[in-house]
Order: sequence, then C-alpha cells, then structure tokens
Amino acid sequence: MLKGKDMLSIHDLSVDEVEEILALAAELKAKQKAGIRHHLLEGKTLGMIFEKSSTRTRVSFEVGMYQLGGQALFLSNRDLQLGRGEPIKDTARVLSRYLDGIMIRTYGHDRVVELAEYADIPVINALTDLLHPCQVLTDLLTIREHKGKNLKGLKMAYVGDGNNMTNSYMYGCAKAGMEFVAATPKAYQPDAEVTRLAKEDATLTGASITLMEDPEEAVRDADIVVTDTWASMGQEAEHEERKKIFAPYQVNKKLLSYADKRVIVMHCLPAYRGEEITEDVLEAHANVIFDEAENRLHTQKAIMALTMG
Repeated sequence: MLKGKDMLSIHDLSVDEVEEILALAAELKAKQKAGIRHHLLEGKTLGMIFEKSSTRTRVSFEVGMYQLGGQALFLSNRDLQLGRGEPIKDTARVLSRYLDGIMIRTYGHDRVVELAEYADIPVINALTDLLHPCQVLTDLLTIREHKGKNLKGLKMAYVGDGNNMTNSYMYGCAKAGMEFVAATPKAYQPDAEVTRLAKEDATLTGASITLMEDPEEAVRDADIVVTDTWASMGQEAEHEERKKIFAPYQVNKKLLSYADKRVIVMHCLPAYRGEEITEDVLEAHANVIFDEAENRLHTQKAIMALTMG
C-alpha cells in the first residue's frame, strides 16, 4: 500500500496505512527480540541527509537499514553540494539515480516537500520545524504496548511548546481516534493550518483536538501525558526567556495528580530535567520513555520496508 510513496506527514497517511506501519513495526520488533533475521531491503541503499544533528534519528535509521539487509549513507551539509548552494531539486534528481530512498532531517518543511517533488524514490521526513511524523508513529506503537492495541477513546495531554511534536501528535491522534488536548501559552500554540487539517481528520475517526492554556485542565483524567523541550534546535538564543514563559507548564508530580492514576508519561528526548519535566517524574516513567526511544528503530524499519521494499 505504501510501496514507492513518500512519508512526509501522518496527515497524508490513511488510517489503514498507519495501522500497516504499526503492525509491521510490532512484528519486526518481535522478530528482532527473537533473533530472527528479516532482510526485507537486501541490496537497497538509503541516503540520510542531516541538516540538523541527531542521536536517535541517525543511529536508529542507520542500524535499522543494516538490520533490514541494506546500507545507509550519512550525508551532512559538509558532504553535499547542498551545503554550497546547489538547488535541492538538483540534489533530488541526482540522488534518485544512486539510491533507493532518502531520509532527511532539516529545518524548513518546504525543503522536504521540494525534495519529494523532484525525487523519483521515496522520501522520509525524519524531522522538520513543522513536523516529526516518525516520532509520533513511534509513540503510537509505544502507547499500544502499554495501553493496549485499541487506542480509540484514550486521552493524550500535551503540555509545553506548540512545536513540531504537537503538530504531529494532532495528526497521529486524529488518525488513531484518540482525544488530544494541548496546553500551551497563548503565543506558542501549534500551527493553525495543521490544527485545521487535524480536526478534519478527527471527524473521520471520532477523535477530538482541543487547544487550551491551562495545563491542569488539559491533563485532567489523561491516559498519556507528553511534553518536549521548551527550546527546540535553532531556538537556543530564546532558551532563558522560554524558561520563564513555560515554567507553569512543567510536567511534575503535582500536575500528574490531575491525570488518570494509571497515566504514562512520554518524552521524545533529549530531556532537560528540571525544565519541561522533573527528574523524579522522568525516572518514574523511564521504562516507557526508553521503550519509546527504542521503538524509533522498529517503527522506522517498518516505514523503510513498506516504502522502499
């Protein structure tokens, strides 16, 4: 169903395609744990373009491609003519002659869209300033592992900056039929167009998307509470100012007291303990958070296998 397609946004996926990714990810994880080889991409090569640095993204895609029987090439701005001003459409057409797929982690979402427009091979969005679809698909897999396969009706509360994670959570929860509530300062709400499209998606699955400013109200009776760093990559100069603005949005024991007693807490990492999340809360939910980190490997393997296979 996804063969030959790009994976730029969860909004672009059907409900069935989301299920296909999650089901294969769970299968590949089980096989990996059992020591069963699954060389679904034997002889295939993935180009990994990094205009933003990463730990989890690079390691999980590179190891994942190896486990699928293929090869991954790390390509930084210093390695490509992109770093010297070559048009992205030319890079796309050249790489399409050499590779079987491209993964890109960059700043502007328009760069991913242009790359996909001119490439003749699948393009996977590994993060932009607007969206982080691989992470949110990973999080849906993790929630299924801890809350059961049927996600419909579960409530996810996001607390913090209305960033690329918030945007992608809206799309992911809409496809999964979940209740999504985001608490952000008024000036830091998620993207308006993404919100509009996510609400449209939600009407098809019985999901709901709600934005507010009150973190305590947002997490009330929540099954899942998620947060992210207050200053994303590229916003380092705003860090001290953001710490003051987002202080009321810290995920701590008091805030979690409003959530369901069986709540799980998630964080895509890296985490800044004492800022968006306290040390004690992170450590109390470390099993879920590091399952989430591991699941980047299995979910991205499923995405690569389905699009590049």
